Amino acid sequence: MGTASYHPVSSSSPPLLRIIIFFLSLSTVLSQGMKNNQQQNINFREKEKQILDRILGTQYYDRRIRPAGANGTEGPAVVDVNLMFRSFPTISDNKMEYSTTITFREEWLDERLRFDDFRGKLKYLTLTDPDKVWMPDLFFSNEREGHFHNIIVPNVYVRIFPNGNVLYSIRISLTLSCPMNLKLYPLDRQMCSLLMISYGWTTEDLVFQWRKGDPVQVASNMHLPRFMLERYEADYCHSVTNTGAYSCLKVNLMFKREFSYYLIQIYIPCCMLVIVSWVSFWLDANAVPARVSLGVTTLLTMATQTTGINNSLPPVSYTKAIDVWTGVCLTFVFGALLEFALVNYASRSDAHREKLKKQRRQWEMERERERQAAFEAAAQAQAQAQVSDNRIDDGITTFAYMKSLPRLRGECPMAVDKRYEFHLAAGSGHHHSSCWRSWISKFPSRSKRIDVMSRIIFPVVFALFNFAYWGTYLFFENEDD
Repeated sequence: MGTASYHPVSSSSPPLLRIIIFFLSLSTVLSQGMKNNQQQNINFREKEKQILDRILGTQYYDRRIRPAGANGTEGPAVVDVNLMFRSFPTISDNKMEYSTTITFREEWLDERLRFDDFRGKLKYLTLTDPDKVWMPDLFFSNEREGHFHNIIVPNVYVRIFPNGNVLYSIRISLTLSCPMNLKLYPLDRQMCSLLMISYGWTTEDLVFQWRKGDPVQVASNMHLPRFMLERYEADYCHSVTNTGAYSCLKVNLMFKREFSYYLIQIYIPCCMLVIVSWVSFWLDANAVPARVSLGVTTLLTMATQTTGINNSLPPVSYTKAIDVWTGVCLTFVFGALLEFALVNYASRSDAHREKLKKQRRQWEMERERERQAAFEAAAQAQAQAQVSDNRIDDGITTFAYMKSLPRLRGECPMAVDKRYEFHLAAGSGHHHSSCWRSWISKFPSRSKRIDVMSRIIFPVVFALFNFAYWGTYLFFENEDD
């Protein structure tokens, strides 16, 4: 009986154990699935609201109090700064300023804003109202004008990370002062700066520092008008006033002026005006209306060009490279006009000399005819015996006649024409000037000689000026590198 009753129990125990294990496993799986479903059904947007209400509540957080220092110490709060230049719309030489659009970012640690990230489900919280949290009191010290961007919504956000890090980002357009040295204009380089300083917190409470790893960035597709951004660098500066020392950051921007624009708009037109003014040297000295019109027109055009250049630049107390160029070009154009005045005077003087020579020749011819008539009358009246006396009298008369001839002003008594003087000088032994004088002697009038010499002197002097100008200022430009 005992043995018979024992066997049924032992034979039925394994199936019961398996059933119990099966139900236990099923309940475990169901409970785990329910937990997963509950976690998946969590409304994280609602959790974000609850976290924000909790960490930004007035009982827990006061935005008027700055964050603690590093590692929760009482040292100054450290703010990492980085920025990106989006564009440089204008760089004004006249106002000595430049405008830029930047994306400005600040990052700091505020342990009061820590929260649970739900095992990495919440990476960060985003705010569009920066007034909810404490903000560094940074300002741009060399700013003249500035504005935020609000299209379509305000271009600003604040991100709060689970460990308490705060990232502030905003897009700003600024107009900043940039003192310029224009001595080498337009072959110059200009160093402009962007200064960022704490306004109220001294270095004992707030310190700005550049973010490690590329703190300053520039948009790759950026184009500058008439300038090229040659280099840029992030640097530190010091701002000390009678109220204390303040943390300061600085960005140095080196702009190189694009010379091709000024070559096309200023230098080549000025060269053309100077060369056009030389055309008057090839016109006839008697073409007074043509030469006067050409000279006055080029002079007025050059003066207008100079005025336009000066209006686009600030009035400075030193001489700029462009002032030297326009001044010399204006001098050459004015010199061409004065050259015509000299030619016109010489032409009139030559005409007066020719008139006097013509009158002299006519008077000599009349005296010659009178002398011949006197000789013929004397020869008929006197006898053959008195021939020798008549010859003596004839010599005396001839000498008196030659003495009474009028002379031209400034002419040697033995000279009849200036051409004889050049022939005498050629035979005097001065070989170094014989070629020049023999070539000049081909042009009998002084007005023509002035025009011919001007055709050579003006281009040669202008070419020498160009060599000196470009050699000097290009050398100074390379020294700036």
